[in-house]
Amino acid sequence: MPLNRETPLTDLPGVGPARAKKLEKLGLRTLGDTLDHLPQRYEDRRECCALRDAPRDRPCCVAAMAAETPRVSYIRRGLSLVKVKAVDETGTVHITFFNQDYIREAIRPGESYIFFGTVERQGNLFSMTNPVFEREGAARFTGLIMPVYPLTAGISNNLVAGLTRRAVDSCLDGLPEALPARLRKEHKLCQTQYARKNIHYPDDFEALAIARRRLVFEELFVLTCGLAQLKDRRSAGEGRVMEGSPAEFAALLPFPPTGAQRRAMEDIAADLRSGRAMNRLVQGDVGSGKTAVAAFGAWAAAKNGAQCALMAPTELLAEQHARTMEALLAPAGVRVALLTGSVKGREKKALLSALAAGEIDVLVGTHALFSEGVEYRSLGLVIADEQHRFGVAQRGALAEKGQGAPAGRREDGGEDSHPAAGNAPPHVLVMSATPIPRTLALIIYGDLDVSVMDELPPGRTPVDTFLVGEDKRARMYGFVRKQVAEGRQVYMVCPAVEENSGGWEDGPGMDLKAVTAYARELQERVFPELRVGFVHGRLKAKEKEDVMSAFHRGELDVLVSTTVIEVGVDVPNASLMIVENAERFGLSQLHQLRGRVGRGKHRSWCVLVTASRSETARERLKALCATNDGFQIAEEDLRLRGPGDFFGKRQHGLPQLKVADFASDMELLKEAREAAQELIAADPELKKPSHRLLRKKVRELFRENAELFN
Repeated sequence: MPLNRETPLTDLPGVGPARAKKLEKLGLRTLGDTLDHLPQRYEDRRECCALRDAPRDRPCCVAAMAAETPRVSYIRRGLSLVKVKAVDETGTVHITFFNQDYIREAIRPGESYIFFGTVERQGNLFSMTNPVFEREGAARFTGLIMPVYPLTAGISNNLVAGLTRRAVDSCLDGLPEALPARLRKEHKLCQTQYARKNIHYPDDFEALAIARRRLVFEELFVLTCGLAQLKDRRSAGEGRVMEGSPAEFAALLPFPPTGAQRRAMEDIAADLRSGRAMNRLVQGDVGSGKTAVAAFGAWAAAKNGAQCALMAPTELLAEQHARTMEALLAPAGVRVALLTGSVKGREKKALLSALAAGEIDVLVGTHALFSEGVEYRSLGLVIADEQHRFGVAQRGALAEKGQGAPAGRREDGGEDSHPAAGNAPPHVLVMSATPIPRTLALIIYGDLDVSVMDELPPGRTPVDTFLVGEDKRARMYGFVRKQVAEGRQVYMVCPAVEENSGGWEDGPGMDLKAVTAYARELQERVFPELRVGFVHGRLKAKEKEDVMSAFHRGELDVLVSTTVIEVGVDVPNASLMIVENAERFGLSQLHQLRGRVGRGKHRSWCVLVTASRSETARERLKALCATNDGFQIAEEDLRLRGPGDFFGKRQHGLPQLKVADFASDMELLKEAREAAQELIAADPELKKPSHRLLRKKVRELFRENAELFN
């Protein structure tokens, strides 16, 4: 029976129901699926050497004959050794396999095999440990550049490689081409068949580079086409036109805005008067004054008879924003209210009634702002704080809340007569304190316009950052006592390791259970005279809020925490941040944590503690000690770790990429983005016959957020 892309893997020899179930965990159900399951690295198995000529510093293939029956010995429970001797014309090699008892039957004396691994040499003695091997004359996985795939328990690399080899041999003819011919020619991209063959089984490393370039470009191109479509959809309907002068608003502020704040306000003002729905991200470093920029948007909305909803990720942050908004906007006659899960009964009923009547201009709160029963008279602006907590789909849901709202009041008491006011989607403004290199931001937030605030207000206290080893722990604890004696407060942050790992790893490298143990030890043995509290992600929301509130009120001296404080409340009295096992965090995350201190008038410090002997890890942490510039740190983080660190686990709501690496493919990323924008401008819905497959690819990539394209 001829094989094709739809052939179930269970139709192939060696894939029974049990294996099929395991392969499904890798997303592999059909032969076509294996073409999309790309290698994570490659081994060069082309070189075949005599034992005497084998290189010492890298693996190679050696053709040798088994000189004896393999011998098995059991060292202890759970550890067995299989030893066998093999010979070629230049010598004898002693081969050891760990915990691979099947070798006893697999290698037969007198038969020749090709072994792939590193040959170690002591004088005239040769040895190999755990080499890959196969019978000479029937070799499938030596003598080539071998793909190494992502695997799961019970599935070997040879099995996956065998399946992809079948797919490459059977399914490439007639493989549909998603990229238009003109685009391929313009950007010097190979055809899809060539790319698929050489990404799995490259003829040489040059062919692999050509294949990878094509697939990276295609992936980024499809991603940016999808994001460009989302951006066009979001702003396709008429937006409510709002007039508001940044200069007029600046006159109301108790401080002169920075140049970066003025630029962001001008961006927002231009969006509001454009007649298109605003979808803008304002990203700035910790303390760059994003809240004042958001207040400008809220003020402009109120001035034009529209309401504003400001959503924060926690109740404590919502309360903080409400206080700030009240202080900035109340003098201008803007009415601010707070709605969180804690507001109940008669108080909540009165608030909702006032909101529906248009008697509240700015409503600040948590996700309760968009729950059932919360009705706005005229919702014109949605502000979401902390972008990485709200993905693409959530932004779409927020924007829908305002559609269909009745017209609002104007300052003169009349009705807003703008034709779009009654059914326009609200403008959306997103604030993020995670500095991201601009090029990366344009891709990650491709469905948003981006304003960058790269300037700190004058008077912001710089945080002195130091890297210390375990030998300085006693001195560090002494510094904690000194700060508390001066009336200050201290954060001590521990990494959350594996969710189910038990106890202590590498010193105080703690899982969530250990955070409580560490806090107890600090309270009982180290700081019995101080008030020590702890908070972590497993606590209920109310428990977390209670602890954070107590710290905010000054009722705790030391707060032991996991990274739940990364997005936190201002505690101006906190002057010291200690991060245990700092090497386990990304630089951007450490910078976020450092931003929890230095918020008051007191001199502040951040101490990074590491027992790591890795020079690379220490160099990375020294980069944080050298600068307080979040954007510079983000660039370094991107270079060292790639983009995942900016977002945690899929928090950004974007499709996962299989081939592209933002850190190394930045130039190609720019090229793909420009090409995608040009194509979407010419065919926004990808309706041309030549774009039919591209449209399908976009839908497949965004299948987790498919409702956004309906």
